[in-house]
Amino acid sequence: PAAAGGPAAAAATAACAFADVKGRPREDFCVLQHSNRRIQYSNYNSCCRICVITLAEAHPLLQNGKAIKSINYQISANCSRLQNKVSGKSKRVWPGAQFLTEFAPLCRISSSDGEEYTIYSCIRGRLIEVNENILNNPALLQEKPSTEGYIAVVLPKFEESKSITQGLLTQKEYEEVLLKRLNSS
Repeated sequence: PAAAGGPAAAAATAACAFADVKGRPREDFCVLQHSNRRIQYSNYNSCCRICVITLAEAHPLLQNGKAIKSINYQISANCSRLQNKVSGKSKRVWPGAQFLTEFAPLCRISSSDGEEYTIYSCIRGRLIEVNENILNNPALLQEKPSTEGYIAVVLPKFEESKSITQGLLTQKEYEEVLLKRLNSS
């Protein structure tokens, strides 16, 4: 597991957002991208830009007092993100890590009002860790979404790590999206 406070607490340098993922209004995610300096993550050293996937501030699960009923990392009959087993200390190859595309589902979250939300990776890379702590304490998703309530940690390919943010919104651009939403409602 990650250090206390979660991997997001370890000096993220860029917070970027994906708005309306897969055309689903207001289902926004945040990618916290760590600096390019060498950081220690669990038993692994990395000089790549580790990315932490979280819910963005405007995601419906963080609005209107929704209660989280369940979190499921079982994506299909043959794919569970909980079975992702990473081993070794390699800087570029992470044996056992599942490869994710931008729209690979990480988990499904059900709320008490019957809604179900699929949380997507948002970036291409290797799944390093899913946050098992939120299974026992789903409130962390809502109380501390960018620290202990993170969804997963993804390591993009080294050659792609610097371009990850090109398809994402900066904090300022995301605030503009939120303002437009507010003005249009």
